[in-house]
Amino acid sequence: MSELVTTSHDGPVAVVTIERPERRNAVDSATASALADAIEDADADPTVSVLVLTGAGRSFCAGADLQALAAGDRADLSAGSGATGRGPMGPTRLRTAKPVVAAIEGPAVAGGLELALWADLRVAASDATFGVYCRRFGVPLVDLGTVRLPRLIGHSRAMDLILTGRGIDGVEAERIGLVNRVTEPGEALTTAVLLAHDLAALPQTCLRNDRASAIEQWDLSWDDATAREWQLGVETITSGETLDGAARFSSGSGRHGAAATPPISPSP
Repeated sequence: MSELVTTSHDGPVAVVTIERPERRNAVDSATASALADAIEDADADPTVSVLVLTGAGRSFCAGADLQALAAGDRADLSAGSGATGRGPMGPTRLRTAKPVVAAIEGPAVAGGLELALWADLRVAASDATFGVYCRRFGVPLVDLGTVRLPRLIGHSRAMDLILTGRGIDGVEAERIGLVNRVTEPGEALTTAVLLAHDLAALPQTCLRNDRASAIEQWDLSWDDATAREWQLGVETITSGETLDGAARFSSGSGRHGAAATPPISPSP
């Protein structure tokens, strides 16, 4: 059997690919496990700064493999009951230390939509398709789709998609805030990798700590979120990265929105 999930490297960018194009990259239990393993391995790799998640061929992910489900393939329903760890689609409850960019061509529907929502940023082709297509089959959103979608695009728009199950293209997805970048068909992965390299070139301690604060604040009260932001900010400052940045700014680098010179000692 060929690999269900592969990982390739482009410098500091790891591209994790679901390799089931014949099933539009639908995820069965074995693929979910392989995908979570690949994400965890890339996140732990000290040479990797940013992850890109995509699907082979012209599909991102058509959701859970319902044919496999009908044939007896069963996910461990208890595994996804907690707030962290793995979900039925694989990595949807993992909190990576590094940013994840989803590169979306074709369908990102049902559980595939939930995988896209799990990423920090989404780059989609204009003709990509997003939708809660599982609505018509009585398959619930159990990979945090009902949680992340309202938080990303607002309750009213999320209810439209969740209740109707209608599909939208990449253009509408960008208009309502579901997608961050729209590309010509066939260009989503190239654009996502370029975006990942842009992120990888930035001071990594500051980027990761600010990202962590923005994610963790959803779980915290205002006072606790304020304290956590301060804690992570002080950690960044004491790392030496802020002083290095101030020195580069003083030397004329990165002013007025221009690209800054790379940090003297990039974070691992």
